[in-house]
Amino acid sequence: MYRKILFVLILATSVGSFIYLKPYFDGFRDHPSFVDRLPNADFLGRCYILDLAKETSGMLFYNKIPFRDFFSQEFILSQGKNYGLNLQKPLYFFANENGNWGVLVEVTDSSKILPGIQRLTKLLSLTDTLIYEQKTYKYEKELSYITYDKNWIFLYKGDQFTNNLKQILFAKKGGIEPCWNDFLKEKQFKNEKLVIYSNWDKLKEQGVKKAIFAHNSDSMSFSLLTYIQNDKPLNIRMKKSGISLASKESTSKYLSLHLDVSKLRNAPNDPIYKYLVKFGKKISFPTVDFLNAWTGDLSFKQGGSTIVKETYVKSEMDDEFNLVEVKTTKDVVVPGFSLLFSVNEKGPYFIRQLLRKGILTQEGESFRVLNSPLLNLKHQGSNILFYSGANVPKLDFNSFNHGIWTESGTKLGFSLDSLSVNEVFGTIHIPVTRLIRRNKFL
Repeated sequence: MYRKILFVLILATSVGSFIYLKPYFDGFRDHPSFVDRLPNADFLGRCYILDLAKETSGMLFYNKIPFRDFFSQEFILSQGKNYGLNLQKPLYFFANENGNWGVLVEVTDSSKILPGIQRLTKLLSLTDTLIYEQKTYKYEKELSYITYDKNWIFLYKGDQFTNNLKQILFAKKGGIEPCWNDFLKEKQFKNEKLVIYSNWDKLKEQGVKKAIFAHNSDSMSFSLLTYIQNDKPLNIRMKKSGISLASKESTSKYLSLHLDVSKLRNAPNDPIYKYLVKFGKKISFPTVDFLNAWTGDLSFKQGGSTIVKETYVKSEMDDEFNLVEVKTTKDVVVPGFSLLFSVNEKGPYFIRQLLRKGILTQEGESFRVLNSPLLNLKHQGSNILFYSGANVPKLDFNSFNHGIWTESGTKLGFSLDSLSVNEVFGTIHIPVTRLIRRNKFL
């Protein structure tokens, strides 16, 4: 009898406890995860900051960067612990075309964050306010914000803070944004420490389904590994080799391409085709005629200088003091400039179209391409070559699809590493010596 009564009491207590505590269990179960809170944006990013610091430490020490100890893995980890940040987990960031960006970091001890903000207030004029009853610190001069909760801290710069905070505060369990869900499931560059992902609308307009960038570095250069996936099969392929201009140390701008474009010229609806036509219209370039004539090899080189003999007319007095015009020549230093491309039987027609549209102009036996120096023209076999100076530039055969572009003293290198049916792999190289000079990059 007593056992039955005891069993009934235990059962009643268990049921009552379950009913009473059920809302708390439901609340815990419905609590959004960290990634559920991440706002949508044009560009998304993930960074393992401690691993990144370890990877770049050699670069910082090799180049004797001032205050490099502040970027060490040990220092960053200690600062994270001091201010309650979980830097052993990845931090997530996002950015938009308009320049707005934000960072969301996991928190281990939110009680340590306020002292850090109070220290920051001594350096910056921070004001605090309530947005959605969430205490927020604002730096008006830079339109920047800091706010935090028990499990996260959010840093933001831009004019859409309220909308992004709303997503973070009122996120639902399993309500991760589709773009973040796709990014976090992405296998490409999965093990890299700094990755940027985009399925930006403007990329989609060009037929790009997604673009992914990852960091790589050594003591001499910072590299951005690039992956692009197209919506449809690409109509270009890489050739095994082709003719190119030989590059020199003095070369400031260089391009060498060896592509199979036979399918592209017959695909006017291809996004690459349409983009080239649209871009060419800005200068009335006969893009369609070029694609019909071009067989895939293209090389451009600019840099250094060369000497040419320039003929000019000057007025002189003869022996009888009559004013006469005399032709004479002089050596003139002009920028080094060369352009080479391979063509089929439609090459001569393309050249005539350039002349008709004024993109190519003829002066005596020389030519100019827009504002280029005077150029010699050599059409030999399947290749057309424009070059400044008296000496024909050296040519070679290679399999590289790469280039150099120098802007404001920064020499960027880039390469097309491989092409598949709808995927492109490439690399952008940025010299460390330029990257680390304050206010000097580009």
